[in-house]
Amino acid sequence: MAEANYEPRLKVQYRDAIRGQMQESFSYKNVMQIPEVTKIVINMGIGEATNDSKRPAKAAEELSLIAGQKAQVTYARNSIAGFKVREDMPLGCKVTLRGQRMYEFMDRLVTIALPRVRDFRGLNPKSFDGRGNFAMGLKEHIVFPEIDYDKVDNILGMDIIVCTSATNNEEALALLKAFNFPFPSN
Repeated sequence: MAEANYEPRLKVQYRDAIRGQMQESFSYKNVMQIPEVTKIVINMGIGEATNDSKRPAKAAEELSLIAGQKAQVTYARNSIAGFKVREDMPLGCKVTLRGQRMYEFMDRLVTIALPRVRDFRGLNPKSFDGRGNFAMGLKEHIVFPEIDYDKVDNILGMDIIVCTSATNNEEALALLKAFNFPFPSN
């Protein structure tokens, strides 16, 4: 892997520039009040997992490639006859990124993956939850460069949740805009 003293580009940018901008624009009295990105959770649901038992493992493998960290397969808690789901049946996979891997994923998401999305007009600024967390969905996981398009059997969607330490939507939006998240300008 990389050398021990390597720091992701966005982490350096946050430390050197974004923290100062945030403190100036929101006039925080204490540096510990400045919001930061705490974690990114990526979730993939596999709709037709009931038909093929190998699909959740394949999806977890592809999610591991995207995230740079081993994905965890998620299982059904309850049986739902209408959806042909039984208890403990694999339904999807997830991964939680923190630290350097989180910053590296965020960099790839903003600079490479989002510009590759077809008919992309920016992220929805209403997708915040009121407590400073941002959720978005991608319809195709093939926008990431780690996925070889020719080896993909079926295209999967994914949910990406960016958790911040911001206390409200306004602070979180300013933080993510500083990280160059493509929100449409009003």
